[in-house]
Amino acid sequence: MSLRGFATINYWADDIAAAADWYTEVLGVKPYFQRPGPDGALAYAEFRIGDNEAELGLVSRSFAPPGLSAQPGGAVMYWHVDDLEAVVARLLELGATELEPVTPRGDLGFVTASVVDPFGNVVGVMYNPHYVEQVGSSR
Repeated sequence: MSLRGFATINYWADDIAAAADWYTEVLGVKPYFQRPGPDGALAYAEFRIGDNEAELGLVSRSFAPPGLSAQPGGAVMYWHVDDLEAVVARLLELGATELEPVTPRGDLGFVTASVVDPFGNVVGVMYNPHYVEQVGSSR
């Protein structure tokens, strides 16, 4: 599975160790940086992903901005993927739940989908022809 694009995004979780394990399985790589919180428990784990080594930070929900909902919602950030249907199937197999099914967006090749990870975060995935043109074809 190859998530490609974006610069930095934080996903919140109550159990960062469990979230780091889940994302390690999803991404096929371990976090390159981890930090404990004041109580000694893992509070932050960071992965570098894709063509530009975008940062995915898993942050303890205890550090979330006040009033931030623990429910899925709000903006959806889409990661470019080369094989959208395979990526969505793999995310669902690993315990994510469907939020938006695979949905073509017009007739120019843009296709999106989104899931909710086991920790309540929306993960958008997209096949985006402009991204492929900018970065190059799949590796």
